[in-house]
Amino acid sequence: MVEIRMPQWGMNMTEGTVVQWLKAVGDRVEPGEALVEIEAAKAANVLESPLAGVLASILVAEDDTVPVQTPICLIEE
Repeated sequence: MVEIRMPQWGMNMTEGTVVQWLKAVGDRVEPGEALVEIEAAKAANVLESPLAGVLASILVAEDDTVPVQTPICLIEE
């Protein structure tokens, strides 16, 4: 299992809000494929999968705000 963490897209970014999961638990993901839309500083960005595998678990629900580096999902290789 690989933990995917809330990214830090800017020096001032301290937290992010999960806007929408673009994949569901059990879905296959490929490197570069959109996983989740995250809002930080009123701008929404898409976090892409860094590896191929299956989305095993979603750890942060939509509309939840968490600090950067918090695990947000698990991907099973």
